Formats: sequence, C-alpha cells, structure tokens
Amino acid sequence: MAHDQPVKALVLALTDDAAAAVVVINRLKPEALCFVLPEAGKALVETSVQPKIEQMPRRWDWLVIDEPPRFAASYQTIARALPDLLKAWDVQPGDVVVDLTGAPAPIAAALSIVALPWSSRVVSLVPVAADQDGETVDVADRRLLWAQHNPWDEAAAVTRRDGCELFNRGLFPAAAQRFREAEVRVSGGQKPLYRALADLADGYDGWERFHYRQAWDKLKTAVKALEMASLWGGPPGLKTVLAPIKTNAGFLEKLVLDPADVKEWAAADLLAHAGRRLHVSHDPEAAMVALIRALEAFAQRQLFKAHRIKTWDVTPEQLPHALQELCRTCYLEDIDGKHKLPLQAQYRTLAGLGDPLGQAFLRAWPTMKPLLDAANHAVLGHGFEPLKAERVQQLYEVVVKLAGVQESALPKFPTLPL
Repeated sequence: MAHDQPVKALVLALTDDAAAAVVVINRLKPEALCFVLPEAGKALVETSVQPKIEQMPRRWDWLVIDEPPRFAASYQTIARALPDLLKAWDVQPGDVVVDLTGAPAPIAAALSIVALPWSSRVVSLVPVAADQDGETVDVADRRLLWAQHNPWDEAAAVTRRDGCELFNRGLFPAAAQRFREAEVRVSGGQKPLYRALADLADGYDGWERFHYRQAWDKLKTAVKALEMASLWGGPPGLKTVLAPIKTNAGFLEKLVLDPADVKEWAAADLLAHAGRRLHVSHDPEAAMVALIRALEAFAQRQLFKAHRIKTWDVTPEQLPHALQELCRTCYLEDIDGKHKLPLQAQYRTLAGLGDPLGQAFLRAWPTMKPLLDAANHAVLGHGFEPLKAERVQQLYEVVVKLAGVQESALPKFPTLPL
C-alpha cells in the first residue's frame, strides 16, 4: 500500500467500515485525528480501529452525530464543535484532509461544508468501476479505488474574484490576504499563481506607501510568475494585465535607480497618488495632502534640475535678489541653521529666475489661492472644515495644467479582471 506524507489533521467520517478507516489512517499518518461518528461508533473505534493504527496520532477526538443522520442536525453538531477543536489543535487553513469513505450523504455534505476553510484534500475509498483507472487499495478481502480531490482547486476561483475586487478598490492588504488564503489551500500546480497575485497586491500596497524599492521587487517577482502561469493557460484575463504591470515596474525602476537628490519621476507619482486617493479611495482629505505635496515636488524638481537649488538647504545667494533678504530673515531654521523654502517661495524663486514654471504659477495664482485656502481650512490642513471632493478635483486640474503633464503619462494601477 502506498504511503502519503504525514498530514497535520485528518477528519474521518466513520461508518461501520473499520477496515477502510484503518487503511486511510495508516496511509496518511495524521498528527491529529477526529472521528465523526454515531454513538455506536465509539466502541468500533476502541475495538477495531485503535489497535490496528501503526502510528498513533498525538491528538485525537470524536464528534458524535445523531442517528439516523440528518443534514441540519449533522451540520449543527459539526459546525459547533469542529472549528474550536481545530483551533485548539493549532490547525491552519490547508492542513486538513477529510475522509468521506462510505459516509451517508447528510454527513458527507455537512462535513465537507464545515471543513472547507481548513481542508486541502478530500479522500475516499470507493468500489472500482469497470471504466475507472487509478490507484487501488486492498481493504480486507476487497479491492477499492483510492479517490482524492482538492475542492479548493475549483472553489478558489471565488476567493480569487474576491481578491481581485479588493485589489481594484485599492484595498491591497486585504487582497493579498485573500490570495494567500487560496495559495495555502489549492494543489501544488496552482500555488504559484496565487503566490504571484499576493506578491502583486503586496507590491502595489508598498507603492501606495511610497516604499518604491520593495514595490519594484515584488512587481518583478510577480510578473515572472504570472508570465509562467499565462503559458499554462491561467485564469481568463491574465495576459491582459501583464502589459500594464510591466509598465508600472518600469516606472518604479526609474524611480528606484534615480541617484539624484530630487527624483525626476516623484512628482508624477505623487500626482497619480492624489488621483487615486480622490477617485478610488474617495478620501478628499488625503488626496489634497498628496496633491499639495505633488505641487511642491514639481517646483523642487525644476529648481534642482534647471538651477541646482535644493529647497531644503538653499543659500540666499542662489535666489533672485528680491528674495535674498526675505530668505535670510524668514526661512532660516534655528535648529540646523539651514534656509528652507516653503511652497509659494519655491515658485516665486522660479519666477524670479525667469523659469516658465514659476511664471505659469503666478498666472494661475488667482485661481489656486481659494483652493489652497480650502486645503488650509480642511481637517488635515490647519482647520476644522471637511473638504469637498470638488475642490480637490479643481486644484488637481490646475496642477496638471501648470506642470504640463499628460494624464496618460501618469502611472496607472491595473484592474484585475480575473
């Protein structure tokens, strides 16, 4: 008889076929064993099963089902007791094998439903039909077929769709958790797909928190695994998402490998981040904070790129003459002795240096002033008034025009249609 690798836990629906139960237990060698049986089955376990077990489980117990078995009563008994038992045994999702050999339909249905979150395999010994192929097992004087399947190989599609929906709503940690729930339960051939989807969600979660290096590493890993999965078919829509993910990985590569003190692509990323906070997360307050930071980042980029000015450590002599004294008296930090330019001063500096971006800012200032005032009065600004999404959208459009950015050039997170 073949021997599988020892399993963490076996839940076995015991009928009057003690010999079949012994064969299953000795093959799987569970660390923990739970019998689901009628009251009369206790004696059968003690007299005909336990003495023949080659390697006794470290833990074992039983759940008693009323006779004759009815689905509702069986489900209630199993649902009330089995989860707590598995928790006490420190059984994790995917650790359980369920044996349904000869189980009456009500018990088989109830046990399959309750055990599904923890199970990764359902086995049974069944009579060999004339047209059936597969491994056979000798049980007493009978030859039976060893049948097994993993219900999660099909059921995981529901979990995958849930994970994709969470991903598309920007709830990346929750999406990663759903994909990992599927990964630990599906059979080996499907595990790389769900691991890749979890890595993908982790990558975009890191990106949303500006952990660019970690995000880039996760996306590169996910792309390779998803490409392999697509070669073997994969879920519908998999190939369509590979191109935008690769584009995103390329954008992150430019951010990560840029050695400059002011990152060339950071401003565009902040602008895209503000758009997601507004339109995906529907969080105007967070969107406005990111948008004002993006507005500053565009000024910082231009000051550094065209004039070698670092806004957090500027010398007054680098500035237009009209701003030098103001810088000395108002922008000096008393702790570190550095001169630091605030947002409006950054653009005034650009304008004074004849830079088109600064001059465009001055022209747009009458439009921007009330919108920035609204940001200052917001709860995450300096006030106590909830911010309206319309105000954020208006400022977003001004910043896009001011910076000369094409929205199509901004990084866009993919939609998973899987």
